[in-house]
Amino acid sequence: MSSITRSAVEAMDACDPLASCRARFALPSNVVYLDGNSLGALPVGASARLSEVVEAWGRDLIRGWNRRDWIGWPKRMGDRIARLIGARAGEVIVADSTSVNVFKLLLAALDLRRGRSVILSETDNFPTDLHVAQGLVHMLDKRVGLRTVDAPALPGALGRDVAVLMLTHVNYRTGGMHDMAALTAAAHDAGALALWDLSHSAGAMPLALDEAGVDLAVGGGYKFLNGGPGAPAYVFVAERWLERIRPALSGWMGHARPFDFDTTYEPAPGIERLLVGTPPVLSLAALDAGLETFQGVDLALVRAKSLALGTLFRQLVEQECDGFGLRLVSPLDPERCGSQVCYAHAEGYAIMQALIENGVIGDFRAPNVLRFGFAPLYVRHVDVFDAVVALRSVLSTRAWDDPRFRTRALVT
Repeated sequence: MSSITRSAVEAMDACDPLASCRARFALPSNVVYLDGNSLGALPVGASARLSEVVEAWGRDLIRGWNRRDWIGWPKRMGDRIARLIGARAGEVIVADSTSVNVFKLLLAALDLRRGRSVILSETDNFPTDLHVAQGLVHMLDKRVGLRTVDAPALPGALGRDVAVLMLTHVNYRTGGMHDMAALTAAAHDAGALALWDLSHSAGAMPLALDEAGVDLAVGGGYKFLNGGPGAPAYVFVAERWLERIRPALSGWMGHARPFDFDTTYEPAPGIERLLVGTPPVLSLAALDAGLETFQGVDLALVRAKSLALGTLFRQLVEQECDGFGLRLVSPLDPERCGSQVCYAHAEGYAIMQALIENGVIGDFRAPNVLRFGFAPLYVRHVDVFDAVVALRSVLSTRAWDDPRFRTRALVT
């Protein structure tokens, strides 16, 4: 393979159909940001949107719930997210955190599959999903069990005791992507439901929940959806289950008539029964600005650029960083990968800290993984080139071999 030059990479950006989307984000000029799979960049409209809501709060006070229809935001934003994940209007609502939504949907799935007692998941699933399931096992006094197996063993582990298959679509540590349609079909063949966590895939590729027959799904708002730190999450429930699902975490906003203040719970019709507490209006305003960054965007182009960026990164690492101990842990086939590429190295944490100091922001996942995410709306091909040049410099000069880069921060 002939060497890839910076000018060749700049030519890729010149013909990028998504190049104009970068202007929708407020990015520092001195940073290459490859961590949008952990926290999306700031949309340029977010500050104005938050100011607008704060001003309305000051002017309208409590009247804003009706005058500004704040009360309707979770449903309206859910419909906007539905387009991004291949769902129908009325199947998605914005609420709570991903972890809380996993709790709600796991209990609902167990209720819909009474007589079955097993939650099946992947051993390397995202920890919060497993922690929630473990908490349920404890809470239900082991009447329910959590079974975890390695990814290749999932179809064979779908016994008749499995109530729900719970998986994250794109693995947070490797970027490996499950075949959602095939595993959902396998779960249904075994009589189980399929619950998917979309946090590392929604906004980086087209998804087709309804076409794949998915029953239940959750996802975060602060990664590729650009909703800001700790942005609200969302819940998907397939239309066929909406009138049968009864949330165990049943709060007043999920009541059929919340302002009747009836002390006996009656679930709201449709997806609104998945609400629990009062909508967080300021956080919803920021998420709304994040969702606007997808206005008019073809998700097929997003996926195509994601693959191009990831492939370029792999090629450049092979070209520039061979012999420095990096080991690819993402799938060899880029088509089986989400919008991130991950390498293992014994000094992974220190390398990433040195790289961040050099203006390239990725992140680290224990025990030894350097993770590089490619948000196609704002990452350029030239950013990938510059990141690998910086990575080579850190490795070749051993810049990482500095005590200050070895002290673990609370957030890695």
